[in-house]
Amino acid sequence: MREEFTMYDHRRLGRELGLFDTDPLMGAGLPYWLPDGATVRHELEEYVRELECAAGYRHVYSPVLGKRELYEISGHWSHYSEDMFPPMELGAEEVVLRPSLCPHHALIYRSRSHSYRELPLRIAELGGMYRSELSGVLGGLTRVRAIQLNDAHIFCTLDQAVEEARAALALIARAYADLGIRASRYRLSLPGGDVSGEGGKYVADPALWGRATALLKEVLDSSGVAYESAEGEAAFYGPKIDVQIADAAGRESTLSTVQIDFHQPERFDLHYIGADGAKHRPVMVHRSVIGSVERAVAHLVEEHGGAFPAWLAPVQLTVLPVSEAQAAQAYDLVEWARAQGLRAEVSVEGSLGARVRAARLVPYQAVIGEREAAAGLVAVRLRDGRRIEPLSPAGLLHGIGARVEARGAALWADA
Repeated sequence: MREEFTMYDHRRLGRELGLFDTDPLMGAGLPYWLPDGATVRHELEEYVRELECAAGYRHVYSPVLGKRELYEISGHWSHYSEDMFPPMELGAEEVVLRPSLCPHHALIYRSRSHSYRELPLRIAELGGMYRSELSGVLGGLTRVRAIQLNDAHIFCTLDQAVEEARAALALIARAYADLGIRASRYRLSLPGGDVSGEGGKYVADPALWGRATALLKEVLDSSGVAYESAEGEAAFYGPKIDVQIADAAGRESTLSTVQIDFHQPERFDLHYIGADGAKHRPVMVHRSVIGSVERAVAHLVEEHGGAFPAWLAPVQLTVLPVSEAQAAQAYDLVEWARAQGLRAEVSVEGSLGARVRAARLVPYQAVIGEREAAAGLVAVRLRDGRRIEPLSPAGLLHGIGARVEARGAALWADA
């Protein structure tokens, strides 16, 4: 297991594959993304946005700074300040790098009046947040100080909360299937201490905790997934469902979460106008499909050993002319592929065998020799070692385009 972990450690692979790196002048826990890594990240972010749009989410942008008062209202300052960066003084005000997006989304909801007919209102964002992690726990992309979070908050009625949370779990399962991610287990994360006294780790409201826990158990039971309860893993404002993943060394971490929150709507005095014309308090469902983009990419690197699904791969097609005589056709094919939105390149340096080995992580290799050039065809090798019948350039690009558009892990429809 140790050898397997070393082989697929995302910190080593990420640097070898030119995905990300760090620099002491930028600081610990602040990785930067190289072009190939930025491509993977961009594709992942666009995928999540499309998935969320299809599920009825509306996307917003909110600032990474907030006044200290905002986090005093939300409860972060009294329960979570040890994990926050110190306030910065701006004149008479103190502003803080946000540790969470939910207070901002609560304000966005509060900025307009809402009718019960608008609910559920699903607000999503891929936004930056910051955690003051100690340098001893930082590593690669899994523990960082600057986080790009796939986050969303659903404002709904109490009667809608279970169904919205259940739909969020289904969305997570769909994304895992497309990304080739396996959940190691589902965890119902509960408080690990007294929730009745002020000044502790958790919000002091036993009734809140009891209601939210009962609803999350209903979500898990109705979703048909096996789960375990874990004390001491809850958020400070309520219990949550954590979707756990494991690396090759068996170390677990949380990637995705679903929460039902009664605390923030109360703190921010959120309401909607019901059918009776009176004000009612909404429920706030927090959910994150892939969690932090950094941790998601780290897990994808280790899960696939750098051999990403075709739609995520930094380079999707490598064209290999056997000799200089076929170079012009190779460049034409790459130009055609790029015009169709595929990420393609020509490989001409070195022997054909060396070039094939160098492109071992690329999903599709198109070899053009003298015979293929004369027939107007390309010989196709799939990353998993399979070969398919020679195709026309149009046929090859159509086949690749179909697999990329379908996403998922399959490299070819019929091979």
